Amino acid sequence: MDRVLSLIITIILALSFTVRCGHVYSRSDFPEGFSFGSGASSYQWEGAAAEDGREPSIWDTFVHSRNLDNGDIACDGYHKYKEDVQLMVETGLDAFKFSISWSRLIPNGRGPVNSKGLQFYKSFIQQLVTHGIEPHVTLYHYDHPQALEDEYGGWLNRTIIKDFTAYADVCFREFGNHVKFWTTINEANVFTIGGYNDGITAPGRCSKNCMSGNSSTEPYIVGHNLLLAHASASRLYRQKYKGEGGFVGFGLFAIGFSPSTSSKHDETAAQRARDFYLGWMLGPLVFGDYPHVMRRTIGSRLPEFSEEESDLVKGSSDFVGITLYTAAIVTNIKPYFSGYIDFYSDTGITLTYLCNDSSTGLLLDTCADTPWAMEGVLEYIKQSYDNPPLYILENGKSMKGDFQLQQKDTPRIKYLHAYISAVLKAVRNGSDTRGYFVWSLMDLYELLDGYGSSFGLYHVNFTDPHRKRSPKHSAHWYSAFLKGDITFLGSQGITQLQSNISSSSL
Repeated sequence: MDRVLSLIITIILALSFTVRCGHVYSRSDFPEGFSFGSGASSYQWEGAAAEDGREPSIWDTFVHSRNLDNGDIACDGYHKYKEDVQLMVETGLDAFKFSISWSRLIPNGRGPVNSKGLQFYKSFIQQLVTHGIEPHVTLYHYDHPQALEDEYGGWLNRTIIKDFTAYADVCFREFGNHVKFWTTINEANVFTIGGYNDGITAPGRCSKNCMSGNSSTEPYIVGHNLLLAHASASRLYRQKYKGEGGFVGFGLFAIGFSPSTSSKHDETAAQRARDFYLGWMLGPLVFGDYPHVMRRTIGSRLPEFSEEESDLVKGSSDFVGITLYTAAIVTNIKPYFSGYIDFYSDTGITLTYLCNDSSTGLLLDTCADTPWAMEGVLEYIKQSYDNPPLYILENGKSMKGDFQLQQKDTPRIKYLHAYISAVLKAVRNGSDTRGYFVWSLMDLYELLDGYGSSFGLYHVNFTDPHRKRSPKHSAHWYSAFLKGDITFLGSQGITQLQSNISSSSL
């Protein structure tokens, strides 16, 4: 089936979903204890890249060596965190997801703890809990210390398992009295693909157009070590800190895959996509090994788990953190062979993303809204992986434009309304999804697009030395939803919200 017909089918599916989910719902429709929040990450929000003992991470090295936009200052959250907690309070968040900078806490990756970095995170966490906001902490968000990359190659070397576990031990010990939700690794699958297959994210390794790397082996070595490091940290928590009553999870990037036709070949290709992108990590976490299709295809390039390692990884995640933004159509056609074996050639399929850059799906601001993908992914994980507890740790709408265009962010409101509705439907169908976090609380330094696009509920003026924050219409909408006000839900409510904001600003 050609691309045009694939897109027509997907548009029809999306429209049918919109009709079904156009009803007005409220926060009270979600189960008691369901958590709503927002998030940011250390390099994207903190700034203060060279202050108070912080040393470079691989992300600092990656962007500066390529003369790209950087997070040297970003939102200056390191100095403005108290102000930002007030924004969370005003918005009505239950929880906030953020990451700890390994290179701020333990600047060289191992050894002495940086007292000023430790104090910053303690103060920030204290601010959150004092104001009734649950901290959801990510230990690793694409940014291990450059010192470990230089010393032994970072995630390519099993030595990092021990160093990561020691870093996690410091975090559990120092912050565990207030932190009950820990995600060890953020988006483990796409961190691995981006950094070691495509070379478009730190540390920038690949077989083509990179200074070094091997896309046929390194993604699988890194993925293996990520799983073992997670499992090691999880075992440590259960043995040493379980009295804190917390939970240790693992983060994955999910894509809603649909076959391009109803043929058996395309249905099989869609399942192959799910196995390679989700099963790659979920298989070991739930069943103790990689999917059979990966073992058969990749062969000796895919590392083996020893029996002890398999037992360690299996069941090591108390929850799975899901990032979801987009969807793709899957066709049973081998991708264009670029002259070297890599993750994509191993999949043996062709993906058409529902975005302007249909071959990569990287330009998220151009992607179609596909809330059916959210419902489908949650249902698939429920049926295929024993319905583990899930948290939607990232979901949001990327937009470009100046402040005036960004402030009246109606597309973002419609997006959030549709995707939260999809989560509700999945929960009603039995998915053990326990929380939803909008990405992001405010405009950030975006890892793939610098300051070219933004996801924030609050606008940040990056040309202002003070990094002034201003609420967008989506901040008002999300706040109303969280506070139980259904006045602004549904298409008529969104129009009313905008009218009210415009009137109040006159």
